[in-house]
Amino acid sequence: MEKDNILEIKNLHVTFYTEDGIVRALQGVEYEVKHNETLGVVGESGCGKSVTSLTIMRLLPKPQAKVEEGQILFRDKETGQEINLLELPEEKMRHVRGNRISMIFQEPMTALNPVYTVGDQIMEAILIHNPETTRQEARKKAIEMLKLVGIPAAEKRVDDYPHQMSGGMRQRVMIAMALSTNPDILIADEPTTALDVTIQAQILDLINRLQEQLGMSIILITHNLGVVAQNADRIAVMYLGRIVEYAPVREIFHDPKHPYTQGLLQSVPRLDRGGLKEPLPGISGNLPSPYNPPPGCKFHPRCPYVMDRCREEEPSAVEISPGHTVRCWLHVKGEKSNE
Repeated sequence: MEKDNILEIKNLHVTFYTEDGIVRALQGVEYEVKHNETLGVVGESGCGKSVTSLTIMRLLPKPQAKVEEGQILFRDKETGQEINLLELPEEKMRHVRGNRISMIFQEPMTALNPVYTVGDQIMEAILIHNPETTRQEARKKAIEMLKLVGIPAAEKRVDDYPHQMSGGMRQRVMIAMALSTNPDILIADEPTTALDVTIQAQILDLINRLQEQLGMSIILITHNLGVVAQNADRIAVMYLGRIVEYAPVREIFHDPKHPYTQGLLQSVPRLDRGGLKEPLPGISGNLPSPYNPPPGCKFHPRCPYVMDRCREEEPSAVEISPGHTVRCWLHVKGEKSNE
């Protein structure tokens, strides 16, 4: 693990054993997060973005979900120690979860407990990880956090219940709660879902500003390419439990290599190419069933460049330039498409 990496995921395999069948949710997922950087993780619903973050937090549902193999290496800023989170006893994991690594969950409307005030919920996070703190000190810190995330009249709003706040305000409370322990890593899972466009921009600006102030790393999980273009340093593109392309943000947008990444980018309206006047090209077909994935490359039924080899063999990730890897037979020497 490089010294400037704070988190490194190696060969992560997660399987769900359900009544309907077996789902291999993650297959060989690998990425790293550096100090003070933002990693964007993008892909369609069901590709494994949230499963990866829940695995990092050790919050997968049991006994259905099982980590088959892999490592999640975390470097604690305080001690400089490298820890494999998957091997950590639950008691020690509680010190990491919500303290060193915090998470903003999807759907702020349902993530907050409706029967407790927002102040009580922020205070709970503070008191759990700092048992020596008094309730008075925790309340003062909760008010400070609400001010930090831009909630006006924080001294009064600290006693509000979630239903008394708008969606944008609730999302700010979720961020305040996640940042109340000054984490090393913030996992933001679709932090702008269900919010209108102006509030989305405010929330993302807030997260970026707080990153500069607090010096933390961010894993930004989204299906919105515009969000990662503005906010991420590097991007991991996921498809059906695999990372199909991984590169600095500029390379992904200016020189995408995987046909799936190219399809995602082509489906975004662009003002320099006719804007909304021209019909947008989409990715053909639908996401295959996770219970019965296709053989070979999992993207081959939807790929415009499909070859015979794609239908039979799954490609490995190859590095095509420093820091830019892709999982596609087009980038293995000597291959030509049938097109």
